[in-house]
Amino acid sequence: MTAVEPPLAMLAELTHRCPLRCPYCSNPLELSRASAELDSETWKRVLGEAAALGVLQVHFSGGEPLVRRDLADLVRHAAKVGLYGNLITSGINLDAGRLAELVEAGLEHVQLSFQDADIVSGDRIAGLPGSQEAKRRAARLVREAGLPLTVNAVVHRQNLDRLGEIIELAVALGADRLEVAHVQYYGWALRNRAALLPSREQLDAATAAVEAARTRLAGLLVIDYVLPDYYAHRPKACMGGWGRRFLNVTPAGKVLPCHAAETLTGLDFPTVAEASLSEIWYRSSAFERFRGTDWMPEPCRSCERREIDWGGCRCQAFALTGDAARTDPACALSPDRELLVGARADANESAPDFVYRQHSAASHRSPDLVSSPA
Repeated sequence: MTAVEPPLAMLAELTHRCPLRCPYCSNPLELSRASAELDSETWKRVLGEAAALGVLQVHFSGGEPLVRRDLADLVRHAAKVGLYGNLITSGINLDAGRLAELVEAGLEHVQLSFQDADIVSGDRIAGLPGSQEAKRRAARLVREAGLPLTVNAVVHRQNLDRLGEIIELAVALGADRLEVAHVQYYGWALRNRAALLPSREQLDAATAAVEAARTRLAGLLVIDYVLPDYYAHRPKACMGGWGRRFLNVTPAGKVLPCHAAETLTGLDFPTVAEASLSEIWYRSSAFERFRGTDWMPEPCRSCERREIDWGGCRCQAFALTGDAARTDPACALSPDRELLVGARADANESAPDFVYRQHSAASHRSPDLVSSPA
């Protein structure tokens, strides 16, 4: 068993409330109501426990964290206990006064999401008219406040052809960094996979655009870019490995090894009301389940990369095969590799309409969500 080290980062999902309805949202299909959210004092306790555990960075996220009236208070407490505070936001309803309050509280970085460089397309993907103009205003405020800015661009079939324009938008907004994140297919994105998965031709063109931009913009803009799993030869070490570097606290207080772990059945994830972060990190059976290499089946168990990719993504393995302990089909050595063939074929068919993120998700749940994509 690999020695368990402290986590480096914590995602604090303050709420599932959000003005956007993105069809690839990483929040679960069953969204937490505002009445179920942790209160301010509990979040402060959790932040203190995170710092004591060894966490260095806290990412305030959601949903949209700006809907929490106590956000500045939580940012201030994070700074007080020594955590680097990063805000992951849509930027909707961010004004100069609110941003000044957050800066005064100790906020150190902002990650701002964009759905597209094209305003009409971006608004359609976000499900909110006027959202892309609001984001541009928010970006200007962040730069005027002197904070570092990262632009988050979730890319997929319906915006990938404009990746060059997205890169230019990040430069025009004064971003220090651009995170080009291909959609991960579970939850809402799995519902919309046929509308989101790009073709191989799109992917190759986008990869070339990124490489050219990295050369051209060296010293001006850092571009993070990772190939999508469905076209990969080997899987990524999702979150640096299950329970190795990262933990996530949901709006209702569940503690997860990754933000999609609630999609897995058969695991009991403790809440911050039941145990401290330290107890959960070091002794929870859910965190131990896929930690290290002992759990691995073949071909992972004897693979020389087993402590590099850690078997790939457990949530993806479950979404595709129905078994979270299977080798991630993103690996070319997986016995389930053929499950990706049908999904990739869908990328060449006409894209269906989006199923947008919404609180009334239960009535729209697909009966075969965990199934073969073929």
